[in-house]
Amino acid sequence: MLLPEIKEREYRFRLALRMVLPIFALVVALIFHTFTTSQETLSTSFYIESILILVFSIYFIFYLIYKGFDTKITDNVSKVFTREYIYDYLKKEIKASKEYTLLLISVDNLYEINSRYGIKNGDKVLCETISWIANYLKSKDIYNFPIGRIKGGDFVIGLNGDKSQYKTAIELMHLKSEDFKVSDIEVQISGAINDTLFSKDIDYLIENLFELQSKNKNHKLIADSSDENINPNELEYSVINAIKRRNLVIFTQAVFENELKVFKECFIKLGREDGRLLHQKNYMKILDKLRLMVDYDLIVLEEIVKMCSKSKEDKFAVQISTTSIRNFTFLSKIKEIFAKNESIKNRVILIINESEYYPNLDKFNTILQQLRDIGVIIAIDRLGSLHTSFLYLRELNIDIVRIDSYYTRDNNEREYKNIIEGFNVMAHEKGVKSWLKMIENKDSNNLAKELKVDYLQGRYLAPLEKN
Repeated sequence: MLLPEIKEREYRFRLALRMVLPIFALVVALIFHTFTTSQETLSTSFYIESILILVFSIYFIFYLIYKGFDTKITDNVSKVFTREYIYDYLKKEIKASKEYTLLLISVDNLYEINSRYGIKNGDKVLCETISWIANYLKSKDIYNFPIGRIKGGDFVIGLNGDKSQYKTAIELMHLKSEDFKVSDIEVQISGAINDTLFSKDIDYLIENLFELQSKNKNHKLIADSSDENINPNELEYSVINAIKRRNLVIFTQAVFENELKVFKECFIKLGREDGRLLHQKNYMKILDKLRLMVDYDLIVLEEIVKMCSKSKEDKFAVQISTTSIRNFTFLSKIKEIFAKNESIKNRVILIINESEYYPNLDKFNTILQQLRDIGVIIAIDRLGSLHTSFLYLRELNIDIVRIDSYYTRDNNEREYKNIIEGFNVMAHEKGVKSWLKMIENKDSNNLAKELKVDYLQGRYLAPLEKN
């Protein structure tokens, strides 16, 4: 048992003792009075009953006090429902309603506020934000709605009806929130909206809210679910089934260096029993949630090895999770695979990226060097989009870095010419090859060649092919 739990038990016991003493004293006084005034007429049963009354009164008083502590339903800081209570409350609401909407509201810069202005000001921001949201919804004739804190600065609101009834009002709230401040502290708010058309399961609904929020956080307050969303129960079943059956469908696209095809990038999709395909954007989060990412990456790696064995010469690049690479089981397995297949040495390129910086760089570098020593080529993806990719280019021993497609898509390459050139110079100064994808036209191709980017990829150069 942890010290906070021990201290909490001690605190509850002392508080319960203080509360029970007056009642206990009253019972004792009553028994004593009866005993002194009617001692001669009392039977043996009186003594037994008195003892039982004392024991059971103490027991039930303590029980009720402890039970009362366990049923706390509001958060100490924001004064809204706790996560446990809001989940239970919303489950009942969803079950009782034909249509029900959930709204996610997040204070995105809460960590910055706590760090810069102090935790007390951070708590004040949360309270003021909730108050501001409540007043706004009341101004739109929305009253008595449940609201609970999920984590940090994330709150969920339950509303009766489908999301179309609230979407316009919530979009207007976004416009007002852009200038929202608490004591001159800027508050950045984002969110998402969905309803029970997506799912009746509260866990799936709230997970989907965070996914929607992540997709559109930088563009507007509210992102809502689209028609492309797959039923979450069906999606989980399809992913598990595909992993069990090793049902992978692999597409490849050639990557060129000076007009010469040097390797192919592999794009993995999962096959469903009905013949349809699951795209990575739909199943990657499921793999993490179900703790199947290492299994998935091992299956992918084994399939790439088979492709290498068939082609004899081709190199293949594939995206692998950084958590898998840092997993001892995965690392041992990949070493075993390469030890048994000498022909695949220097023919497999693992592409990695992650949004959260991994602080133990010495350990990470050691792992990557072990992989490079056995013939694995390491590439970092999304340079210029993820800050971690820039830091990893600076600090890790890698072979290739791929510039984010943001700088080449939609004919933006001329606008970002100097930026692309800067990334390219950075890579070459580090002794790392540069890579540009989404070369979609002649102008993009010519510019990339002009900037002397090493590897080029896109539909202008080669189509996507099913393996």
